[in-house]
Amino acid sequence: MDSKLYGAGNVAKTAVLLAAIGGVLVGLGYLLGGMGGAVIGLLFGVGISGVSYWKSDALAVRAAGAVPVSEAEAPNLHWAVGEIARRAGIPKPRVYFIESPQPNAFATGRNPEHAVVAVTRGLVDMCDRDELMGVIAHEIGHIRHRDILIGSVAAAVATAISFVANMAMWAGMFGGRGDDDGPNPVAVIAIALTAPLAAGLLQMALSRSREFEADRAGAELLGDPEPLARALLKLDARAAVTPADVNPAQASAYIVNPLRGRKGSSPARWFMTHPPIEERVARLRALRVDPAR
Repeated sequence: MDSKLYGAGNVAKTAVLLAAIGGVLVGLGYLLGGMGGAVIGLLFGVGISGVSYWKSDALAVRAAGAVPVSEAEAPNLHWAVGEIARRAGIPKPRVYFIESPQPNAFATGRNPEHAVVAVTRGLVDMCDRDELMGVIAHEIGHIRHRDILIGSVAAAVATAISFVANMAMWAGMFGGRGDDDGPNPVAVIAIALTAPLAAGLLQMALSRSREFEADRAGAELLGDPEPLARALLKLDARAAVTPADVNPAQASAYIVNPLRGRKGSSPARWFMTHPPIEERVARLRALRVDPAR
């Protein structure tokens, strides 16, 4: 699919998400405080969405502990990012480095002109040149298709709805709006419990879809799906045994789930931020792409 058309599609999805956050937050605000609460809910939704859009790069690199790395410090990494960006027809993203032994990477930024690619020390140490190029191509696929915009707004949806839903639940437990015509407190609590779950499921579904598309885009930019497939297998295996200090809210931004090594049973697919690696690799190896330009 043409990148401009794909980007336009993601902008449309973002508009739907913005409408959703407005509608849900207005509804929860109304349950919590009548018309005044509805206005506050709307303003809160607009505010958190705006911050997530304009400050997504700064917030993400700060949360990851990433620092800018110069071309003199990492010439091969800078060359790889610049070369893949050239093939994608976008400006070269800023390059950041994360001092973590877990091999991983993420991209952030509201558009290609304000983009960042961040990689960990573990990624640079573990991957060969082609595998590193495959990972970078995946991340630049996200940037080229403006996936980061929809991911940032989806995260804002989940965060805002959870926050306001918690307020609504407590209000429902202690009498809601406090008038005779107010909503049933049981209904308020039920909505407050289910709204964050629905928002989280939406966010995870969007994340999985974006990963498949970025894999495909990365393979096309590289001209060969195999290096990315090998890299994904390596990264997933190491993530299972190498811990990473990552905020769970940021986990979906990484190329593989950085929290995979935490104790606990594997979640059901609906609750996964990333598709199963086996499925991603199978799809990559089934692709037929033109040789690299």
